[in-house]
Amino acid sequence: MDSKTNIFQISSQLPDQELFETLLQTKDILIERIISTGQSTPPGQWYDQETDEWVILLQGKAQLSYENGRTVDLLPGDYLLLKAHEKHRVEATSSDPICIWLAIHFTSR
Repeated sequence: MDSKTNIFQISSQLPDQELFETLLQTKDILIERIISTGQSTPPGQWYDQETDEWVILLQGKAQLSYENGRTVDLLPGDYLLLKAHEKHRVEATSSDPICIWLAIHFTSR
């Protein structure tokens, strides 16, 4: 059995870009931890994913926006479902405290 790990344990040396860490992956699901330290999606770019993504913000503050103009402010404990091909972007993430996300990617059947 693998040793335990804590989702809030962060290396003191984070890169200048978002950090995506795979926690579990099978052919049907991907669970990852995302660490954001003030990043946002570059202007004019949109995420357009092949799979659904359920995401919860565990720490920090963030704002997402959708192609239709809707925005969502997220605080710790807030979660949402991003459907496959629902174009969205990260407008802002806090750096103090840093953002810790848990994301689960899957395909609806």
